[in-house]
Amino acid sequence: MFARPWGPWPRGRLLGRGDLKYLILDVLKDHPMHGYDVLRALQERFGGFYAPSPGAVYPTLQMLEDMGYLSSTEEEGKRVYVLTDAGRKFLEQGRATVKGVEERFGDWRCRWASVYRELWELGLTLRRVEPWRRPQPEQLERVREILARARTEVEAVLREELT
Repeated sequence: MFARPWGPWPRGRLLGRGDLKYLILDVLKDHPMHGYDVLRALQERFGGFYAPSPGAVYPTLQMLEDMGYLSSTEEEGKRVYVLTDAGRKFLEQGRATVKGVEERFGDWRCRWASVYRELWELGLTLRRVEPWRRPQPEQLERVREILARARTEVEAVLREELT
C-alpha cells in the first residue's frame, strides 16, 4: 500500500554537512554499540521517519575512530564502538548541532510518522486476508463503511482550528 511514510519533510536537508558525526557520538554517549545498533538507535530517535543509510553510518564510524573520538573492539565477530574522552569533548562542542537537528526535525514530525505507520499497518491488515478465505460481501461493506467514517473524522480533525 505505502512504500514508506510520506509527509512533510523538512525544507532542504535534514542533516547539514558533518551533522551525522555528532548524532552518532550522541547515541554512543551512554553505552557501547555495534554499528547496526547505532543505525537502529538513530532510526528510533526520529520515530522511524528517518534513518541514515549504512553507507553513511559505517564510514562515519570509521572516520570518528580514526580521529580518536571512538574506539572499537571486536566481539563475536562484530565491531563494538565506544565513545572516548576526546569524543565526549568533541560532542560537547557540537551540542548545538545536535540540538539544531532535533529542532529542525521536531517532535511533530515523529508524530506525523506514527500516523503514517498506522496507515501502513492498516494496509498490511487488509493484505493479510488469506486468499482462500474471501471476506463476505457484508464484511467488505462494513470495512468500507468504517474506512469512510475514519476518513471523514480525520478530515474534520485536520480542519479544526487550534487556539
